[in-house]
Amino acid sequence: MNVIAGARDLMTRHLRESGIFIAFAMIVVLFSVLNPNFLSPGNLTNIILQYSYILILAIGMLMIIVAGHIDLSVGSVVALTGAVSAVVVIRMGMPWYMGVIAALVVGLLVGMWQGFWVAYVGIPGFIVSLAGMLLFRGMTYLVLDNVSLSPFGGTYYQIANGFSNGLLGGAGFDVFTVLIFAIAVVGYAVSQWRSRQGKIAYRQTVESLPMFALKILLVGAVVMWFGYQLSQSRGLPLVLIILAVLIIVYALVMQKSVFGRHIYAVGGNRHAAELSGVKVRRINFWIFVNMGFLASVAGIVYSSRMNAAQPAAGNMFELDAIAACFIGGASTTGGIGRVGGAMIGGLIMAVMSNGMQLMGVPQSMQQVIKGLVLLLAVAFDIWNKRRAAAAR
Repeated sequence: MNVIAGARDLMTRHLRESGIFIAFAMIVVLFSVLNPNFLSPGNLTNIILQYSYILILAIGMLMIIVAGHIDLSVGSVVALTGAVSAVVVIRMGMPWYMGVIAALVVGLLVGMWQGFWVAYVGIPGFIVSLAGMLLFRGMTYLVLDNVSLSPFGGTYYQIANGFSNGLLGGAGFDVFTVLIFAIAVVGYAVSQWRSRQGKIAYRQTVESLPMFALKILLVGAVVMWFGYQLSQSRGLPLVLIILAVLIIVYALVMQKSVFGRHIYAVGGNRHAAELSGVKVRRINFWIFVNMGFLASVAGIVYSSRMNAAQPAAGNMFELDAIAACFIGGASTTGGIGRVGGAMIGGLIMAVMSNGMQLMGVPQSMQQVIKGLVLLLAVAFDIWNKRRAAAAR
């Protein structure tokens, strides 16, 4: 009976985490049944290329939401930073890396601007970013003179459209791509084992060893299958390398660093965090600076993908990033959320969009379906909190 009770308690505490993976798997299976081309190597590669910038934005948005704020301006910042990069590279004829540096500097300045108003003036992030959405969109039109700039070409174009293929050869598939994914699986297994041992040391409840091994095997099999599919198409997308580095770095920041723990503390209870010595204003300032930085990275990736800078670029990107976080398990009241969950939430949005496009679903109906999914995710968050409160 103790084993059953422990297993029930484990499942209850991890309902949000396990539920999102199950939902993601069900959506993938559904679209693969409805359209056999959904899981083809070419389409899987396209999903990565087309939605990588949303996942990049979701990383920064997660930190904002965990701290109890929201940022509605990221789509406009994507457009502005892409426009600045295009002016530097295309109109001024400077090297590609100067465009990248200019975009990153603009993103950081935008983050500092918004962080100042939120952290030190005390204006709610919703209002500051709403003003920023209008301000930075208008600046984009000014920078571009209301016209699109294209093409970038060369190395800048390869940022979001290039592939690493043929480095180690392979008959019908790219060995290097498969090797990278194998290393990732080993790293995941080691990190999960260390996490399990740490929980045991602190006498926390963990799954049984057979269940733990099964989880590692299932995740490893899915990841290796995905890597093999990419290796059969065009190889390892360079943008996937950028995204993977960002995910690893920010997952470590959120889970292992003092800064990350302070973000959770501020979102969980701002007053208690202040009494505990957390520099709340400093935390709020830097999470908006970080959001500006990641929005500029997304702006570089998006403009590279489109091979152009457009005044209307990034439209509605903020809503996709916010939806990815909430679907991935972030709490509407702050203090809860993980980078991995936001990535799964973003992938759910990407898979749904791609699958419905392959099926020819009208754009209007796609918006309706995605809106309902977001509403259900938030409703589940509220239900889960009430259930947890009732169990205490």
